[in-house]
Amino acid sequence: MKFKSNQGFTHSQSDKIGVLVTNLGTPESPTAAALRPYLKEFLSDPRVVEIPRVLWWFILNLIILNTRPKRSAEAYKTVWTEEGSPLLTITKAQATSIEARCKAEYGDDVVVDFAMRYGNPAISDAIERMLSQGVRKLVVLPLYPQYSASTTASTFDAIAKDFTKRRWLPELRFVNHYNDRPDYIKALANKVRAYWEEHGKADKLILSYHGIPKRYLLNGDPYHCECHKTSRLLAEELGLTHEEYMTTFQSRFGKAEWLKPYTDATMKSLPGQGVKSIQVMCPGFSADCLETIEEIGEENREYFMEAGGEKYEYIPALNSDEEHIDMLFGLVKENLHGWTVSKDTALRAGLARALGADK
Repeated sequence: MKFKSNQGFTHSQSDKIGVLVTNLGTPESPTAAALRPYLKEFLSDPRVVEIPRVLWWFILNLIILNTRPKRSAEAYKTVWTEEGSPLLTITKAQATSIEARCKAEYGDDVVVDFAMRYGNPAISDAIERMLSQGVRKLVVLPLYPQYSASTTASTFDAIAKDFTKRRWLPELRFVNHYNDRPDYIKALANKVRAYWEEHGKADKLILSYHGIPKRYLLNGDPYHCECHKTSRLLAEELGLTHEEYMTTFQSRFGKAEWLKPYTDATMKSLPGQGVKSIQVMCPGFSADCLETIEEIGEENREYFMEAGGEKYEYIPALNSDEEHIDMLFGLVKENLHGWTVSKDTALRAGLARALGADK
């Protein structure tokens, strides 16, 4: 095997620390032509679809990739903005804000970049950029609050795959999850409270998370439990009774059983149970994207209203909210511990040395 050299590295280059922020990914444009390679990369990941490879190859290439790109492109068109994909633009803004805080705290010794697990900007390209700037220690922050093998572990796979091609590897710290961090729960709760202050409180708060096949849970994936823990802690922070909120799972794909209750089925049934007004939040999504804007904001709204609902509101994701960025920066700081010191600490240490020399 021919290993990559660290482009731009020289022995005189000062070592830096890198923070790589990652999210799931997005197509280059809302077209069937752009969706096909994106979906192929995404659905070819054995972490995402745990079906025997030979069988899945035929299903994916002969059926799904010949039908789904066009349907997905139509959905993406409804959320696309002048800046492009919402997920891409929001993730970039989040990384930029984290970078600003890192520079204020640590100066130029910390380099921040962002990448997508699927599509562009690619993880391998981001690592290359960071190593070329002298990054010798790397913190990877996947923006998935709840751990799942299909998301968090898949990101680790991509990092590891890149590292297998490199001669000189940086030290690595990897954030697995942050589903129960008090500042994450507080940020979610304050988002809900602010929405209530402006729009009032609905009969029920629905907390919808991306689904995974039930067999992943049965095989040991902690995602289901971490979602319910987030919901419980958020409800406690908001002072909600068990009847005032519920956890559901959205975006199922294929015929296998996924985590229940399903969000879409819930929307169709709630009005018949006397629940006429609801507010929906997606705590597992760090940034608004197709699954929140279109699936929750539009598709599931139709299900609820057509079933007899009277009021349906979506509470946006934390996105680039100040409190969210503060939480993410706090998470970064914890993982930088022992690797660097803040500018204030360095200045105090330098001053102490200077005063000591004068005695």
